[in-house]
Amino acid sequence: MSIAHGIKRLGVLGAGQMGTGIAFVSALHAKVPVLLYDKSAHQISKGLSLVDKLLAKDVSKGRLQPSDAEEARARIQTVDTLDAMRDVDMVVEAVTENLDLKRAIFRDFAAKIRPDAILATNTSSISITKIARAVIPEGASAAGEEGKAASGRVVGLHFFNPVPVMKLVELISAVQTSQDTLDRSRAFAEACGKEVATSQDVPGFVSNALLMPFINEAIMCLEKGVATRDDIDKTFRLGMAHPMGPLQLGEDSIGLDTCLSIQQTLYKGTSDSKYRPSVLLERMVDAQYLGKKSGRGFYEYNN
Repeated sequence: MSIAHGIKRLGVLGAGQMGTGIAFVSALHAKVPVLLYDKSAHQISKGLSLVDKLLAKDVSKGRLQPSDAEEARARIQTVDTLDAMRDVDMVVEAVTENLDLKRAIFRDFAAKIRPDAILATNTSSISITKIARAVIPEGASAAGEEGKAASGRVVGLHFFNPVPVMKLVELISAVQTSQDTLDRSRAFAEACGKEVATSQDVPGFVSNALLMPFINEAIMCLEKGVATRDDIDKTFRLGMAHPMGPLQLGEDSIGLDTCLSIQQTLYKGTSDSKYRPSVLLERMVDAQYLGKKSGRGFYEYNN
């Protein structure tokens, strides 16, 4: 029997590509009003332009009626402060992969958003349990009723990039996450048109514990001169039927800075040398050669 998600209004913090994508599928498929917040007015403008572009494309291709596109667009509103999200039923954080930043955001969530709202993070590698610990009120015991109620509403809801296209959401339970939070989060992801896979709260979860070492090893092959950039990617495109090779994947769909951040999380979280980031990956990020997002990585892009 399906479980009603009960999300009547959603908050999304972060209007980058991920946050905007989450707002888009929530408004279009789950038909839920969305409040979108970002400190950067430029990022908000950029995000809304992306939504308009995606809706116009769906209409032009006959996948969406103009009236449905208008209704979906009207469901997305921007807000100027986190306080404006006070009454949402769920909020999804979609900011950069930094534990301290996410902890600070979730402390704000706990203080400013109603106490029964689900607090979800779109992290692709960071411990949900560590994030959940940040919402426990000062002076409260983690094992007490107040502490359990607070941390029990934190969950990992990992959408994949680009969100409107990729069909999967990874659902990750913290040690503290309640079953009700998990059930409602799964139901909401499904209402957004996604398939759900679950993972334990381990560094990188399933997806990036497998994907990031693959990309990192490809960069190490390039670093050691085992093969050229083109031959590494060609091997996987033509020999293994991958849509793109690992070097292109790392910088086209993800960004080398994000790859490095996740690889560092894996290495720190496991102390296993197999996760040591490639020196070349570190140098590329030092140079701000991040891939498509910066115009240059292992490939050059005309942005």
